[in-house]
Amino acid sequence: MSLPRVLTVAGSDSGGGAGIQADLKTMLALGVHGMSVVTAVTAQNSVGVQGTWELPVAAVRAQYRSVVDDIGVDAVKTGMLASAELVETVAELVAGTRAPVVVDPVGISKHGDPLLAASALDSVRTRLLPVATVATPNLDEVARLTGVRVESEADLRRAAAAVLSYGPAWALIKGGHLPGEAVDLLTDGSAEYWLRAPRHDNRHTHGTGCTLASAIAARLARGESVPEAVAAAKEYVTGAIAAGFALGAGIGPVGHGWALGAPVRRDTPAA
Repeated sequence: MSLPRVLTVAGSDSGGGAGIQADLKTMLALGVHGMSVVTAVTAQNSVGVQGTWELPVAAVRAQYRSVVDDIGVDAVKTGMLASAELVETVAELVAGTRAPVVVDPVGISKHGDPLLAASALDSVRTRLLPVATVATPNLDEVARLTGVRVESEADLRRAAAAVLSYGPAWALIKGGHLPGEAVDLLTDGSAEYWLRAPRHDNRHTHGTGCTLASAIAARLARGESVPEAVAAAKEYVTGAIAAGFALGAGIGPVGHGWALGAPVRRDTPAA
């Protein structure tokens, strides 16, 4: 039996905590075959992003067609797309692919560094979100895309409605930046699923958004419904946050291998 195939279309994180690297680690941990289309290269470590270089549209298109036309895909996940031109290219590509699409509308890194040009926001709204099976914005991304600012759990419904107005089938509004337990809202505008998890006292959370979106894509590729896939992905990322470990001088990554019983050193010294 062949493994389910999942394609990530995202940027490279040279520090290995987020982006393409986090996506592929997540896919391996969840038992699917991960493939990649690199949209941008970052010089990035535990303290921030020192530089970004987006790839030409032709290179992104060629990578995508190379994988999809030969190997095929059972789910697609998008992450850092950098520019309006790349957003529109990727939206066109995924729209022509018969597979569920998880859109993580990455705008800013964990350290506050911009990863999406302001000029690309309208392309995300009008071209990318309408082809998404699930959109997974955090609260900063919700504010940037819709203008809705979430101050409490009561605001999550309003945020979800604003995101759904752009056309994704489902919106997962991640409330991890709110105080208290980590609560997310998944809705298609009719059904609602409130996903709650204890908040772990661990600052090493680099890559949580990429990891969650990739986990959702992996579970969708395995044939699960959106609510089933999101609930399972939430459980996986909660465990990964608990297993997050120190790396370098700043914020370390989540522990992608926790579900496989991978050992984690929590006292890794800075390089």
